[in-house]
Amino acid sequence: MLSALKKYLLLPKLVKLSSNAPKDPSVAWDEYWGGIGATGARGDVLWDSGSDHELQAYLEHLTRQLDPSLPVVDAGCGSGVFSRALAAHFPHVVGVDVSANAVARAAAESEGLERLSYMAADMTVPAGTRAVTEALTAAGYSGEANIFIRGVLHVLKKPAQAALAAQLHALVGKRGRVFLAETDFRGNPIQYVSHLGATLQSIPGPLEKAIRGLPMPGRFGTEQRRRAFPEANWDVVEDGPVTIETRPLTSADRPEQIPGYFAVLQAR
Repeated sequence: MLSALKKYLLLPKLVKLSSNAPKDPSVAWDEYWGGIGATGARGDVLWDSGSDHELQAYLEHLTRQLDPSLPVVDAGCGSGVFSRALAAHFPHVVGVDVSANAVARAAAESEGLERLSYMAADMTVPAGTRAVTEALTAAGYSGEANIFIRGVLHVLKKPAQAALAAQLHALVGKRGRVFLAETDFRGNPIQYVSHLGATLQSIPGPLEKAIRGLPMPGRFGTEQRRRAFPEANWDVVEDGPVTIETRPLTSADRPEQIPGYFAVLQAR
Protein backbone atom coordinates (compact mmCIF):
# COMPACT_ATOMS: atom_id res chain seq x y z
CA MET A 1 0.00 0.00 0.00
CA LEU A 2 1.34 3.39 -0.95
CA SER A 3 1.82 6.07 1.64
CA ALA A 4 -0.85 8.77 1.65
CA LEU A 5 1.39 11.21 -0.25
CA LYS A 6 2.81 8.76 -2.78
CA LYS A 7 -0.65 7.57 -3.76
CA TYR A 8 -1.26 10.85 -5.53
CA LEU A 9 1.71 10.26 -7.82
CA LEU A 10 -0.58 7.69 -9.46
CA LEU A 11 -2.85 10.45 -10.80
CA PRO A 12 -1.02 11.16 -14.09
CA LYS A 13 -0.90 7.43 -14.83
CA LEU A 14 -4.62 7.01 -14.15
CA VAL A 15 -5.49 10.00 -16.32
CA LYS A 16 -3.41 8.62 -19.19
CA LEU A 17 -4.92 5.14 -18.89
CA SER A 18 -8.49 6.42 -18.90
CA SER A 19 -8.05 9.09 -21.58
CA ASN A 20 -9.05 6.83 -24.49
CA ALA A 21 -12.11 5.25 -22.89
CA PRO A 22 -15.23 5.67 -25.08
CA LYS A 23 -17.33 8.65 -24.02
CA ASP A 24 -20.60 6.80 -24.69
CA PRO A 25 -21.11 4.38 -21.76
CA SER A 26 -23.04 1.90 -23.91
CA VAL A 27 -20.17 1.73 -26.39
CA ALA A 28 -17.65 1.44 -23.55
CA TRP A 29 -19.43 -1.52 -21.99
CA ASP A 30 -19.91 -3.35 -25.26
CA GLU A 31 -16.25 -2.92 -26.22
CA TYR A 32 -15.20 -4.04 -22.75
CA TRP A 33 -17.23 -7.25 -22.86
CA GLY A 34 -16.13 -7.89 -26.42
CA GLY A 35 -12.52 -7.95 -25.23
CA ILE A 36 -12.99 -10.26 -22.24
CA GLY A 37 -11.12 -13.55 -22.28
CA ALA A 38 -11.77 -15.67 -19.19
CA THR A 39 -14.15 -14.93 -16.34
CA GLY A 40 -13.94 -16.09 -12.73
CA ALA A 41 -11.19 -15.87 -10.14
CA ARG A 42 -8.38 -15.98 -12.74
CA GLY A 43 -10.24 -14.02 -15.38
CA ASP A 44 -10.31 -10.53 -16.83
CA VAL A 45 -13.43 -9.22 -15.08
CA LEU A 46 -12.53 -7.13 -12.05
CA TRP A 47 -15.76 -7.69 -10.13
CA ASP A 48 -16.10 -11.45 -10.77
CA SER A 49 -14.59 -13.15 -7.73
CA GLY A 50 -15.29 -16.64 -9.02
CA SER A 51 -16.97 -17.43 -5.68
CA ASP A 52 -20.55 -17.47 -4.41
CA HIS A 53 -19.43 -16.00 -1.09
CA GLU A 54 -20.90 -12.56 -1.78
CA LEU A 55 -24.23 -13.96 -2.97
CA GLN A 56 -24.47 -16.11 0.16
CA ALA A 57 -24.38 -12.90 2.19
CA TYR A 58 -27.34 -11.59 0.17
CA LEU A 59 -29.48 -14.72 0.19
CA GLU A 60 -30.95 -14.20 3.65
CA HIS A 61 -32.28 -10.81 2.54
CA LEU A 62 -33.35 -12.04 -0.88
CA THR A 63 -35.28 -15.05 0.35
CA ARG A 64 -36.88 -13.16 3.24
CA GLN A 65 -37.74 -9.89 1.52
CA LEU A 66 -38.50 -10.83 -2.11
CA ASP A 67 -41.64 -12.72 -3.18
CA PRO A 68 -40.33 -16.18 -4.18
CA SER A 69 -43.19 -16.71 -6.64
CA LEU A 70 -42.13 -13.78 -8.83
CA PRO A 71 -39.43 -13.80 -11.52
CA VAL A 72 -36.25 -11.78 -11.07
CA VAL A 73 -34.77 -9.26 -13.49
CA ASP A 74 -30.98 -9.09 -13.06
CA ALA A 75 -30.34 -5.52 -14.23
CA GLY A 76 -26.79 -5.19 -15.53
CA CYS A 77 -26.19 -8.94 -15.57
CA GLY A 78 -22.77 -8.90 -17.26
CA SER A 79 -21.64 -12.48 -17.79
CA GLY A 80 -24.62 -13.83 -15.84
CA VAL A 81 -22.79 -14.88 -12.68
CA PHE A 82 -25.57 -13.72 -10.36
CA SER A 83 -28.35 -14.59 -12.82
CA ARG A 84 -27.31 -18.24 -12.73
CA ALA A 85 -27.16 -18.27 -8.94
CA LEU A 86 -30.53 -16.55 -8.56
CA ALA A 87 -32.20 -19.11 -10.85
CA ALA A 88 -31.80 -21.67 -8.07
CA HIS A 89 -34.06 -19.61 -5.80
CA PHE A 90 -36.66 -18.00 -8.09
CA PRO A 91 -38.93 -19.41 -10.81
CA HIS A 92 -37.26 -17.52 -13.66
CA VAL A 93 -34.46 -14.98 -14.11
CA VAL A 94 -34.11 -12.56 -17.00
CA GLY A 95 -30.56 -11.21 -17.21
CA VAL A 96 -30.47 -7.80 -18.87
CA ASP A 97 -27.43 -5.83 -19.95
CA VAL A 98 -26.86 -2.81 -22.17
CA SER A 99 -24.03 -4.73 -23.86
CA ALA A 100 -24.91 -7.30 -26.50
CA ASN A 101 -21.44 -8.81 -26.01
CA ALA A 102 -22.15 -9.30 -22.29
CA VAL A 103 -25.45 -11.00 -23.09
CA ALA A 104 -23.77 -13.31 -25.60
CA ARG A 105 -21.17 -14.25 -22.97
CA ALA A 106 -23.88 -14.83 -20.34
CA ALA A 107 -25.89 -17.05 -22.68
CA ALA A 108 -22.81 -19.10 -23.59
CA GLU A 109 -21.82 -19.59 -19.94
CA SER A 110 -25.42 -20.55 -19.05
CA GLU A 111 -25.95 -23.09 -21.83
CA GLY A 112 -28.10 -25.99 -20.73
CA LEU A 113 -29.39 -24.29 -17.58
CA GLU A 114 -33.10 -23.88 -17.02
CA ARG A 115 -35.20 -20.94 -15.79
CA LEU A 116 -32.85 -18.43 -17.38
CA SER A 117 -33.04 -16.05 -20.33
CA TYR A 118 -30.95 -13.07 -21.39
CA MET A 119 -31.49 -9.96 -23.44
CA ALA A 120 -29.71 -6.75 -24.40
CA ALA A 121 -31.62 -3.62 -23.37
CA ASP A 122 -31.06 -0.20 -21.84
CA MET A 123 -33.24 -0.15 -18.74
CA THR A 124 -32.83 3.58 -18.20
CA VAL A 125 -35.30 4.25 -21.07
CA PRO A 126 -38.96 3.21 -21.56
CA ALA A 127 -38.16 1.11 -24.64
CA GLY A 128 -35.82 -1.02 -22.57
CA THR A 129 -38.42 -1.58 -19.87
CA ARG A 130 -41.03 -2.54 -22.47
CA ALA A 131 -38.62 -5.07 -23.94
CA VAL A 132 -38.01 -6.57 -20.49
CA THR A 133 -41.77 -6.79 -19.87
CA GLU A 134 -42.17 -8.59 -23.19
CA ALA A 135 -39.39 -11.03 -22.24
CA LEU A 136 -41.13 -11.77 -18.94
CA THR A 137 -44.41 -12.36 -20.77
CA ALA A 138 -42.68 -14.71 -23.21
CA ALA A 139 -41.35 -16.65 -20.21
CA GLY A 140 -44.90 -17.03 -18.89
CA TYR A 141 -45.02 -14.14 -16.44
CA SER A 142 -46.98 -10.92 -16.60
CA GLY A 143 -47.20 -8.03 -14.19
CA GLU A 144 -44.78 -7.67 -11.33
CA ALA A 145 -41.17 -8.79 -11.00
CA ASN A 146 -38.37 -8.58 -8.48
CA ILE A 147 -35.24 -6.64 -9.47
CA PHE A 148 -31.66 -7.54 -8.57
CA ILE A 149 -28.96 -4.90 -9.12
CA ARG A 150 -25.37 -5.47 -8.14
CA GLY A 151 -22.61 -3.00 -9.01
CA VAL A 152 -24.50 -0.97 -11.61
CA LEU A 153 -25.73 2.24 -10.01
CA HIS A 154 -22.29 3.34 -8.81
CA VAL A 155 -21.02 3.54 -12.41
CA LEU A 156 -24.01 5.57 -13.67
CA LYS A 157 -24.25 9.34 -13.73
CA LYS A 158 -26.89 10.89 -11.46
CA PRO A 159 -29.49 11.39 -14.24
CA ALA A 160 -29.09 7.76 -15.37
CA GLN A 161 -29.46 6.53 -11.79
CA ALA A 162 -32.75 8.40 -11.44
CA ALA A 163 -33.90 7.23 -14.88
CA LEU A 164 -33.24 3.58 -14.02
CA ALA A 165 -35.12 3.89 -10.72
CA ALA A 166 -38.08 5.47 -12.51
CA GLN A 167 -38.25 2.63 -15.02
CA LEU A 168 -38.07 0.02 -12.27
CA HIS A 169 -41.02 1.57 -10.43
CA ALA A 170 -43.60 0.27 -12.90
CA LEU A 171 -41.83 -3.05 -13.33
CA VAL A 172 -41.98 -4.08 -9.65
CA GLY A 173 -45.67 -3.22 -9.29
CA LYS A 174 -47.35 -3.99 -5.98
CA ARG A 175 -45.62 -7.27 -5.09
CA GLY A 176 -42.15 -6.95 -6.57
CA ARG A 177 -39.18 -5.43 -4.79
CA VAL A 178 -35.75 -4.08 -5.70
CA PHE A 179 -32.62 -5.51 -4.11
CA LEU A 180 -29.51 -3.45 -4.79
CA ALA A 181 -25.91 -3.89 -3.67
CA GLU A 182 -23.35 -1.25 -4.61
CA THR A 183 -19.81 -0.11 -3.96
CA ASP A 184 -19.74 2.53 -1.22
CA PHE A 185 -16.02 3.19 -0.91
CA ARG A 186 -15.47 6.40 1.06
CA GLY A 187 -12.43 7.76 -0.67
CA ASN A 188 -11.29 9.33 -3.92
CA PRO A 189 -10.42 7.36 -7.08
CA ILE A 190 -6.71 7.26 -6.21
CA GLN A 191 -7.45 5.77 -2.81
CA TYR A 192 -9.87 3.33 -4.45
CA VAL A 193 -7.41 1.91 -6.96
CA SER A 194 -4.72 1.79 -4.27
CA HIS A 195 -7.11 -0.22 -2.12
CA LEU A 196 -7.33 -2.69 -5.02
CA GLY A 197 -3.58 -3.09 -5.33
CA ALA A 198 -2.46 -0.32 -7.69
CA THR A 199 1.06 0.98 -7.03
CA LEU A 200 3.46 3.30 -8.85
CA GLN A 201 5.17 0.21 -10.23
CA SER A 202 2.16 -1.79 -11.40
CA ILE A 203 -1.62 -2.05 -11.62
CA PRO A 204 -3.33 -5.47 -11.54
CA GLY A 205 -4.43 -6.47 -15.04
CA PRO A 206 -8.22 -6.64 -14.49
CA LEU A 207 -8.13 -3.28 -12.70
CA GLU A 208 -6.11 -1.68 -15.50
CA LYS A 209 -8.51 -3.08 -18.10
CA ALA A 210 -11.43 -1.45 -16.30
CA ILE A 211 -9.62 1.88 -15.97
CA ARG A 212 -8.71 1.88 -19.66
CA GLY A 213 -12.16 1.17 -21.01
CA LEU A 214 -14.99 1.91 -18.60
CA PRO A 215 -16.79 4.88 -17.01
CA MET A 216 -15.21 6.15 -13.81
CA PRO A 217 -16.96 4.53 -10.83
CA GLY A 218 -18.33 6.48 -7.90
CA ARG A 219 -19.96 5.45 -4.65
CA PHE A 220 -23.57 4.57 -3.98
CA GLY A 221 -24.73 4.67 -0.39
CA THR A 222 -27.64 6.03 1.61
CA GLU A 223 -27.35 9.57 0.26
CA GLN A 224 -27.18 8.46 -3.36
CA ARG A 225 -30.08 6.03 -2.87
CA ARG A 226 -32.28 8.78 -1.43
CA ARG A 227 -31.64 10.91 -4.48
CA ALA A 228 -32.17 8.15 -7.05
CA PHE A 229 -35.08 6.45 -5.26
CA PRO A 230 -36.99 9.36 -3.67
CA GLU A 231 -39.16 8.71 -0.63
CA ALA A 232 -42.21 9.99 -2.50
CA ASN A 233 -42.00 6.93 -4.75
CA TRP A 234 -40.18 4.27 -2.73
CA ASP A 235 -40.24 2.72 0.72
CA VAL A 236 -37.02 1.33 2.18
CA VAL A 237 -37.80 -2.11 3.54
CA GLU A 238 -34.26 -2.79 4.75
CA ASP A 239 -30.77 -1.43 4.16
CA GLY A 240 -27.26 -1.56 5.58
CA PRO A 241 -23.58 -2.29 4.88
CA VAL A 242 -22.34 -5.19 2.77
CA THR A 243 -19.01 -6.28 1.35
CA ILE A 244 -18.50 -6.24 -2.42
CA GLU A 245 -15.90 -8.71 -3.68
CA THR A 246 -13.64 -8.51 -6.71
CA ARG A 247 -11.49 -11.26 -8.19
CA PRO A 248 -8.17 -11.80 -6.38
CA LEU A 249 -5.70 -9.03 -7.22
CA THR A 250 -3.08 -8.84 -4.48
CA SER A 251 -3.00 -12.54 -3.62
CA ALA A 252 -3.43 -15.80 -5.49
CA ASP A 253 -6.77 -16.85 -4.06
CA ARG A 254 -8.28 -14.21 -1.77
CA PRO A 255 -10.86 -11.85 -3.32
CA GLU A 256 -10.41 -8.17 -2.63
CA GLN A 257 -13.11 -6.63 -0.44
CA ILE A 258 -14.74 -3.24 -0.95
CA PRO A 259 -17.14 -1.54 1.49
CA GLY A 260 -20.63 -1.60 0.04
CA TYR A 261 -24.26 -0.73 0.67
CA PHE A 262 -27.43 -2.74 0.14
CA ALA A 263 -31.10 -1.80 0.18
CA VAL A 264 -34.42 -3.54 -0.36
CA LEU A 265 -37.00 -1.16 -1.84
CA GLN A 266 -40.71 -1.31 -2.49
CA ALA A 267 -42.65 0.98 -4.82
CA ARG A 268 -45.25 3.26 -3.29
